[in-house]
Amino acid sequence: MAWYNAALVHSSLESRESWTSTNHRNHRNYNTSTMYHKFGILLLLSILGTIFAQQQPYYLQQCPRDEAAINECLRDSGNKLVHYLQKGIPELDIYEIEPVVIDEIGIVLGSGPDGYRALFRNIQAFGVSNITVTNVRSDLDSLQFQLTCEIPRIRVKAQYRSTGVLILVKASGAGDYWGEYEGVKAKIYFKALANEGPDGRTYLSTDSVKMDFNVKDIQMGVDNIANGNSVIQAALNLFINSNSQELLKEMKPALRTKLTLVIRNFMDRLFAKIPLDEWINLN
Repeated sequence: MAWYNAALVHSSLESRESWTSTNHRNHRNYNTSTMYHKFGILLLLSILGTIFAQQQPYYLQQCPRDEAAINECLRDSGNKLVHYLQKGIPELDIYEIEPVVIDEIGIVLGSGPDGYRALFRNIQAFGVSNITVTNVRSDLDSLQFQLTCEIPRIRVKAQYRSTGVLILVKASGAGDYWGEYEGVKAKIYFKALANEGPDGRTYLSTDSVKMDFNVKDIQMGVDNIANGNSVIQAALNLFINSNSQELLKEMKPALRTKLTLVIRNFMDRLFAKIPLDEWINLN
């Protein structure tokens, strides 16, 4: 019986050792399987993250570096962006782009104490979002670009205040200004700088911006003269509409300076959100 009991104990120990060895092996295999499973999930998420991070946005057309095609492509891409900007692009934190607002501009006609001076404030322009890019010239090596644009019609309203004599009439007063500018053509030149963003991608910023414009036809006038003098209002409207292009010429330096600032700020706002590789294929 002693040998039988010893055999039972030996058998029991062997079974326990076998079970323990198998359990350890299964546990090790489970840990290895779990590790590979987690690694696979992380790898898949990393790949998907890269794909989605580099997915071309719906509001922009990526252009090749090919010199023969780049300018035409940038023109089409610009017009595609304009189309979506008209509706707003939440991804860029842009919901409305109109009216375009300019704080104030002034004009001076004549000299001396009776020279006519007018100050226009809170200028609001509507219709600018109907812009069409008709031509692009670019130099990717120096990051210089020139855009030719057309806008069918721009409506403007503002508050004005004037002093001085206009066509022999004392034209001091204040009221509302309105203007309709048809057939607007503009050229915008800018030089950009390339900077690395916090995500490691390259972004542009404006180094310098210049612009000029002309208008085919202008109609404008004043309403709601503060002192209610109909003679002054009629005189102002007659002079304004008879000399609209000359008035635009006088307003142009100040207007061009203000518009350049508006354009530059808007471009930098776009460039800060859109990396260079979404504008142009850098590969």
